[in-house]
Amino acid sequence: MGNVTSSVAARFAFFPPEPATYEVFREGGGEGPLCLSRLPPGKNVEVHLVETKAGNRVVATFWRHPFARFTLLYSHGNAADLGQMLDLFHELRSHLRVNIMSYDYSGYGASTGKPSEFNTYYDIEAVYDCLMKEYEIKQEDLILYGQSVGSGPTLHLAARLQKLGGVVLHSAILSGIRVLYPVKVTLWFDIFKNIDKIRQVKCPVLVIHGTSDEIVDWTHGKRLWELSKEKYDPLWIKGGGHCNLETFPQFIKHLRKFINAMEKLTLVKQITQSSLSISAVTEVKYNKCLRLGKR
Repeated sequence: MGNVTSSVAARFAFFPPEPATYEVFREGGGEGPLCLSRLPPGKNVEVHLVETKAGNRVVATFWRHPFARFTLLYSHGNAADLGQMLDLFHELRSHLRVNIMSYDYSGYGASTGKPSEFNTYYDIEAVYDCLMKEYEIKQEDLILYGQSVGSGPTLHLAARLQKLGGVVLHSAILSGIRVLYPVKVTLWFDIFKNIDKIRQVKCPVLVIHGTSDEIVDWTHGKRLWELSKEKYDPLWIKGGGHCNLETFPQFIKHLRKFINAMEKLTLVKQITQSSLSISAVTEVKYNKCLRLGKR
């Protein structure tokens, strides 16, 4: 029963578009920078091929905004690849004023390897390392964004980072098996055990879910929000399905509100830390004066 159920969950989780909707090539016949075939020039997007622990090479794109305070590390949903997400990334970058690092899982798009739960974990870890090394993005300036199946690698990484700026869960799942069966306990053969990992996340969490989601019932999002340690006002989109939440006007409005709140929170933290630093320096000088006075 366990092997059968796990196999069913895995089939639910991974539906890469076939064939891929884009190609990766080098500008200038092999010596120039990497490019995506469906991405017009002049979009201020950099393309990477990132090697994972499993030896796969995943495609990642960095969408730069000149006035960005935060960077979104975006893990997309099922049955999609980067070629299908280009318009959305352009809109998110423009409306939210953020950088976006997006990537295709192993076996999706032009990424090599085969889709699996653990490969998605290796994928996001490698892309995160690329962000740290290539762009020197700090944890506190990073927001992880997971859509549908992408909530799996998102919460895997979020549970490991202690100073993360925030997390967005969009049509997220509690776990693979729970999408198919109303189980009450976590089974050892389950995949993407988000219900357990959300408890380890220490940053603000925004949950977005459609009330008419026909694939992942909105109670998944509701439960993830309830289990979050730092809850941000959730967005339950009335009548929203699994793949159309971006078309509702409140979607981008609420996301912008979240980003603005995280910017204010970061500013407060910086002011608090500066005040503490000044107080510490003042205390040291005061203690030195006291010691000098005793001589």
